[in-house]
Amino acid sequence: MPSSISSSDPQTRWRGFARAFAVTAAALGATLYLFVALVDPWDMLPLSPPWHRIPISSNARYSMPALAISPRFDSAMVGTSTGRLLQPAILDAPFDAHFVNLAMNSATPWEQGRILRLFLRHHPTPRVVLIDIDAEWCLADRHGLSEPNRPMPDWMYEGSPWRGYTEMLTMYAVQEAANQFMWLIGHKQQRFGSDGYTSFVPPDSRYDPRRVDELFRTWAFDTAKADGPARAPASVPFLIDLLAAIPTETTKILWFPPSSREQQGAPGSQVAATRAACRTAMAAIARTTPHTMAVDFEIPGPIADSRASFWDPIHYRQAVAHMVMDDLAAAAMGRDVPATQGRVLVPPHP
Repeated sequence: MPSSISSSDPQTRWRGFARAFAVTAAALGATLYLFVALVDPWDMLPLSPPWHRIPISSNARYSMPALAISPRFDSAMVGTSTGRLLQPAILDAPFDAHFVNLAMNSATPWEQGRILRLFLRHHPTPRVVLIDIDAEWCLADRHGLSEPNRPMPDWMYEGSPWRGYTEMLTMYAVQEAANQFMWLIGHKQQRFGSDGYTSFVPPDSRYDPRRVDELFRTWAFDTAKADGPARAPASVPFLIDLLAAIPTETTKILWFPPSSREQQGAPGSQVAATRAACRTAMAAIARTTPHTMAVDFEIPGPIADSRASFWDPIHYRQAVAHMVMDDLAAAAMGRDVPATQGRVLVPPHP
């Protein structure tokens, strides 16, 4: 009898250990889940405490939805990294608006449409909408019109925000909750602006022409000759539908960001023909859409011809960004834009 009891002790102890481990793991998991849900790293959960949170994620697809639904703004900018240097703090006054910059690195037209439609659902009468028309629009393919370029949290853009509670135990959510918590308790500096603007280029004091020349050498430029007239971009119907979702009375501005001469393509090249066809198509859309204008900064001239204007073939320096902002404001008010900097393709019209 004693030997029988003794032989069962290891099995009993193992079962007790397994139960204790399961209870401990469940308690830790519940605690971790409660921590992430309370911190709410992306400020999108319905029941999280009303703490002031900041954009925390380097993948802006997670950070921008909270800004898009914020009542602090009445106007929006969408685009890719070529539109990220536009500053709401500078454009608010001339447009009499409160802008949020929702531009995201490498955002496809589909992604830009999703974030803008989210903004529109929470701001049914926006004052101004700026859309950055760059290569993502002019060279859009099936992927660009139907899929994201980077991971995107569908639950933030579509349906009920309650779905977010099923998304809070991913490793990414835990990581970003820890980062948000460190900021909330004062142990982390804010990296991304609360109006969507963040300068992602180095300060001009660190500008190195030799490094810029090296970057230009690493880019592959298409120099093929045009084999005939270029077609209008595939994004045209998509843009028409997107503009139709914006109220008629809203001021809508399509703008082409500056790019280097090499990026624009040599005369007679397929690149130049494609960009010209894109410009023509977008201007036609602007003419037929009420309260819509088009401004082109992708023109030959002193800015495009000087590598000193850029960090790489498509990302311009802060001085150029300030020029773009000044000229956008001037064009919207019907004033002239210097011919060496840009051109108004379609002026303001009712």
